[in-house]
Amino acid sequence: MPSWWRDATAAAGWLVLLAVTALWVGGGGIRELGSLAGALTSTGRLTGLLASALLLLQVFLMARVPWVEQAWGQDELARTHRLVGLASSTLMLAHIALITLGYAAGSALGIWGTVVDLVVGYPGMLLAVAGTAALVMVVLTSVRRARRRLRYESWHLIHLYGYLGAGLALPHQLWTGTDFLSSQTATAFWWGLYAVCAGSVLAFRVALPLWRSLRAPLRVVDVRPEGPGVTTVTVGGAGVSRMPVRAGQFFQWRFLDGPGWTRAHPYSISAAPDGATLRLTVAHVGDGSSRLATLRPGTRVLVEGPYGRLHEGVRSRRKVLLMGSGIGIAPLRALLEDLDQAPGDVTVVHRVHSAQDAVLGDELTALAAARGARHLVVEGPRVPDRPSWLPEQARRLSDVDALRELVPDVAAHDVFICGTDGWMTAARTAAIGAGVPRDHIHLERFTY
Repeated sequence: MPSWWRDATAAAGWLVLLAVTALWVGGGGIRELGSLAGALTSTGRLTGLLASALLLLQVFLMARVPWVEQAWGQDELARTHRLVGLASSTLMLAHIALITLGYAAGSALGIWGTVVDLVVGYPGMLLAVAGTAALVMVVLTSVRRARRRLRYESWHLIHLYGYLGAGLALPHQLWTGTDFLSSQTATAFWWGLYAVCAGSVLAFRVALPLWRSLRAPLRVVDVRPEGPGVTTVTVGGAGVSRMPVRAGQFFQWRFLDGPGWTRAHPYSISAAPDGATLRLTVAHVGDGSSRLATLRPGTRVLVEGPYGRLHEGVRSRRKVLLMGSGIGIAPLRALLEDLDQAPGDVTVVHRVHSAQDAVLGDELTALAAARGARHLVVEGPRVPDRPSWLPEQARRLSDVDALRELVPDVAAHDVFICGTDGWMTAARTAAIGAGVPRDHIHLERFTY
């Protein structure tokens, strides 16, 4: 994607919020600030409108619109999605409190009487209460501490209630939303916003993946153990040749092998696309990934994607450093195979706990030798008392010094990083400290 597309999409998001505020002003929002009841109610309307707009932007961010996804990458989209969700939920709760206080200030019913009157007496409010409860549940389970306690499958199922919550809030706005119905411009704006978001989800989360998967069915071709707790699966079919996939990208995979197939899992391809097959190499870290070892050839496969910016299309320098830890080496192995390179252009740093844990180690060694790349294995248990990408035996070195020792001219490289979340953060920090500009560091986080 052109570099300006990222700025354009960000500007479009801010323009939506500006338009919402302008419609509130045009609907008399400022004029109503003269009294206490009016100020509370009007401010409550504004926070509700902004919360609704941000909620729709949340949905759009994760609709996997190809142009937006390629401009930002799933990693940054997911992070922005969480920030927008926090802002939306905060404004939504402020909307509820301000509207209630505003109505109570102009009524003899008191706070609790006003609450009952609003919920029972206004069309769509019961649905809005249910929608709010669903959205609060999604927000609470998205807090980092809560996410760590949930299995991915459980978290993913709960997260789907966000769509239900957004849908239940719509009748409330349609039937009682003054700003929604205050003018033809406002009505057209809000209907258009809902239509774009709903259409994006239906088109790019449902229709496009189904079309790609069903027009030329994909099936499992081969399943083999890659080492202790690691499985490589090869998928083939006529549809592979039509997929615009690049080495380093990932798909959301569904294997139709029995109960649980409806839950998609993100796995990167571990070999450069050859037009006939796709290969993924996965560590057994949960129920979904462990099931891959039991797949049989011929099993049908549904995919969403490809996604991610961990590919050569974001490369801007001739020299490239690939830093991978554990199973994170899989997409980098595909990149090593696919990158346009001359001898000495590419360096691979493979961080492993022990030589026996070097996933795809033999393939990396052979590929590096064939392509003229440097393949460095950094072995040993991690430094226990500080965030670091280094093993314990290298604790005398700082993360930056160690990186410069391995790759003296690292500041002149594009750096691709993949591994566990904490390890990637440490590696990225070291690369920045060694002089690599932030724009030349590329990584993809799969933490949910």
